Amino acid sequence: MTRLLPLVVVLLLSGCGSLKFWGDDATPESTSQAGQQDAADVGEAVVGDPEEPAELEDIESQVELSRLWRIGVGEDQETFEAMLRPAFAEGSVYAAGREGRVVAVDAVEGDRRWRTDLDVGLAGGVGAGGGLVLVGTLGGDLVALRADSGEEAWRANLSSEILAPAAVSGDLVVVQTQDAKVYGLAAGDGSRRWLFEADLPVLTLRGTAAPLIADGLVLVAFANGKLVALDAANGNPRWETRVAMPGGRTELERMVDLNTPVLAGDIVYAVSYQGRAGAFTRGSGRELWTREASSYRAPALSLNQLYLVDTRDHVLALRATGGQELWRNPALRGRQLTAPVAISDWVAVADAQGYLHVLAAVDGRLVGRAKVDGDGVSVPMATDGERLYVQDNGGDLSAYILQGSAQERSAGE
Repeated sequence: MTRLLPLVVVLLLSGCGSLKFWGDDATPESTSQAGQQDAADVGEAVVGDPEEPAELEDIESQVELSRLWRIGVGEDQETFEAMLRPAFAEGSVYAAGREGRVVAVDAVEGDRRWRTDLDVGLAGGVGAGGGLVLVGTLGGDLVALRADSGEEAWRANLSSEILAPAAVSGDLVVVQTQDAKVYGLAAGDGSRRWLFEADLPVLTLRGTAAPLIADGLVLVAFANGKLVALDAANGNPRWETRVAMPGGRTELERMVDLNTPVLAGDIVYAVSYQGRAGAFTRGSGRELWTREASSYRAPALSLNQLYLVDTRDHVLALRATGGQELWRNPALRGRQLTAPVAISDWVAVADAQGYLHVLAAVDGRLVGRAKVDGDGVSVPMATDGERLYVQDNGGDLSAYILQGSAQERSAGE
């Protein structure tokens, strides 16, 4: 999920047309109509007074961020209507613009391999794998392009907006729509194999969690605070666990949307808004540990540490085996950070002011910084383990390589 400034929430009420909702502490700044959907009409509201972004302090730079290449994808991305982030697969980076352009770029050289203009507004993606590149439209279509040529392979009309990347494994494509439906589709032609529907709260954050497919299971996180494992063959639920329990008197206080989980071996990690972070067994959903946490961004995992960006834009690390907080860095508070990305011995985030920040994974020190774009960065970055791929709000896609100094390498030993 992506947090925008201020926080955008979605009110789902059957047959209510364009709706406006402001909570006790909210300010009615703007609303927009998201379009007709089969299940419900969606009204979007801007909620909450944002914290003033922290001023950047001088740091002792120990990581050099070198931009390898930069290429235009489309017009500016700074809109909550589209949640498009780049994806890496098989030597290429795939990115999309909200006006319908999709590009494939050589991950190392930055050469454009193909460009396809769909001439339709895009809302979510990009998903990539199994020879397909997948994007979701504002009208609820999932469009599959051939990864080698950009030609359209198939298009499936689903029940509502698609705001998160689809997952691909073998001959199966899985996608979650904004109305909490999960579709299992045939990778060959997009035909429906199965459908799972979850209960949707009255009020949710705008955005959905991307599904994960592993060893015959589909792991899906929902806005109701539940993490569910589905049988990949037929969509039947294998288990479900509640990561966060709604609480409070108002619908705003009861929001517990889950972000895209992280899978490492037999353990699934998840974090919710206004709820908890926790670790659960993949086979049964048994809770291993939980702790209070609040985030609307997907976590990252490396070096036996779970990295979070919380609702105050603090970056923190939890011990993956027990959930204990290892470090916290509040220096970037209020800067509207992206989801964290773990790369080598570092954790990277970007902000709404257009800066890319690098923290040391061992202790959370800020060790590197680079200016990406004056319009800011709002969507999660991608990585292939060596390079960072950043899509900025100005519509450009860039690749960065991180190189640590001898001092930084010795500090992590």
